[in-house]
Amino acid sequence: MTLSHTVRPAPARAGRPWPMLAVLLAGQFMGLLDLYIVNVAIPRIGADLGASGAALQLVVGGYIIAYATLLITGARLGALYGRRRMYVIGVAGFTAGSLLCGLAPDAGTLIAFRFVQGAAAAVMVPQIMSVIQTRFTGRARATALSAYTAVLSAGSVAGLALGGVLVGADLAGTGWRPVFLVNVPVGVLLTLVVPRLVPADAPPDAPSDGARGRRRLDLRGLAVALPATLLVVLPLVLGREAGWPVWTYASLAAGIVLAAVFVVAQRRTAARGGDPLLNLDVLRAAGMPSGLTTLMALMVAYGGFLFTFALHLQGVLGESPLRAGLTFLPMAAAFGLGSFYWRGLPGRIHHLLPPAGLALSVLGTAALAVSVTGGPVMWAALVVYGAGLGVSTSLLTHALVHVPPARAADASGLLTTTMQFGQLGGVAVFGAVFLALADPPRPEAMGATAWWLALAAAAGAAGAVALARAARPRPA
Repeated sequence: MTLSHTVRPAPARAGRPWPMLAVLLAGQFMGLLDLYIVNVAIPRIGADLGASGAALQLVVGGYIIAYATLLITGARLGALYGRRRMYVIGVAGFTAGSLLCGLAPDAGTLIAFRFVQGAAAAVMVPQIMSVIQTRFTGRARATALSAYTAVLSAGSVAGLALGGVLVGADLAGTGWRPVFLVNVPVGVLLTLVVPRLVPADAPPDAPSDGARGRRRLDLRGLAVALPATLLVVLPLVLGREAGWPVWTYASLAAGIVLAAVFVVAQRRTAARGGDPLLNLDVLRAAGMPSGLTTLMALMVAYGGFLFTFALHLQGVLGESPLRAGLTFLPMAAAFGLGSFYWRGLPGRIHHLLPPAGLALSVLGTAALAVSVTGGPVMWAALVVYGAGLGVSTSLLTHALVHVPPARAADASGLLTTTMQFGQLGGVAVFGAVFLALADPPRPEAMGATAWWLALAAAAGAAGAVALARAARPRPA
C-alpha cells in the first residue's frame, strides 16, 4: 500500500485550538466511556439475549481486543493519510458500530459489532495525542495534555455511573440498548463539526523534511504486530474467566516472542531507510523510556483498582451499580483537578511531580487497605489516590517534550498502547488476586488487594525518578 505524500503538521497556531481540542477530547471521552459503560449492562444483556457466559465475556472483551490490538496501526495510519481524516473515519465507524450494537438482535451480532467499535476507536483515539503533539507548543501543549488526562479520569467513572442510570431507567422499554445508542448523536455531531474545527494536514504535494518521497504502510511489520498484540491481549482479556488454562500461558509466551521479532524487524526496516510501522527512534527522546515505564506501572495499578474496587462495592458491600459508580466520584474529581491544575505549581518543581504523584498513589491505596468497609478514611483515601493519579499524569508532558513532531504518531501509538496494556494487565493480575481472596466474599479481600496495588504504584517510582532527572530544568 503506497501513498504519494508525507503528512506534515501545520503550525500550532493554525485554526482555533481550543474548540479543536474540545471536539478531539469528545471523541476520547466517547471511546473511553464505552470501555466501562457496558460492564453495568451485562446482566440485562445476558437475560434479554439469552447469552452464555462466554458470549457476555466477548461482549466486553471484543471491544478491548480490537482496540488494544490496532492502536499502533491506527497511529501510523494517521501519519500516512492525515490525522484529521483518520479521526473522522474513526468517529464515523465508531458511531455506526454503536448504532448497530444498539440494534443487535442476538449475542453473535452484538459481539461482531463490538469488534467494529473497538477497531474504529483504535483509529480514532491515537490521532488525539498526535494532534496535540503537532499543533500545540509550550504551555498550550501542557494545558492540552492536562485536559486530555482529565478526560481519562472522567470517562471511566462516567461510564460506570451513566451505565447504571441508563439501564435502571429502561427508556421506552429499551433496557440495555441506550448504553450503545447514547454514542450515536454525539458521533454524528462530531463527524459534522470536526472538518470545520480541526485543520487539515498538509496538502498532498507537501514535502517532508525538505524532500519529496513515497510513504508506505509497513505491511510486513503489520503482519507481525497484529498477531503479537492479539496473542498478548487475548489471554489478558479472557484468561481470568477461563481459569487461566494452558493455552493462555502459551499465547502470552508466543506473543512476547513475536513482539521481540517485531522490534528487530522494525529496527532493520528503519536502518534500510524504510518507513516502519513503529519507528523506535522515538525512544531516544529524553524522557520517553522512563515515561513509558512509569506510565505502565501507574496504569497497572489504576486498572486493577477500578476493576477490584467495583467488584468490592457491588459484590461485597452490596451497593447498586449506580451507587458504586458514584462512590468513585471523589477519586475522579481529585484525579481531574490534579491532572489539570498541576501546572499552577512552581515551574522549578514540575519535574518532581511524577514521583510525588506516585508517592500519593501509594499512600492512598495503603489508606484504602485499612478502610475498605467505608467511612471518612476510605473517602479520604480515594481523594488522595485520585490526586496522586492526577499529579502523576504530568509525566505525559515530560515524556513528550523532547519528541519531534515527525515522531508524534510513534509516541502516540506507544503511549496509548502502554495505557491500554497496563490496564489490561492490572485487571488480569489484581482481578485474579481479588477473586481468589474473595471466595467467599469478604472485605479483607479488598484490603489485601489494596496493599498489592500500593506495591505496584511504588514499583513505578524508579521510572518516575529517572523521568524527573530527564525533565529537570537545565541552567541557561
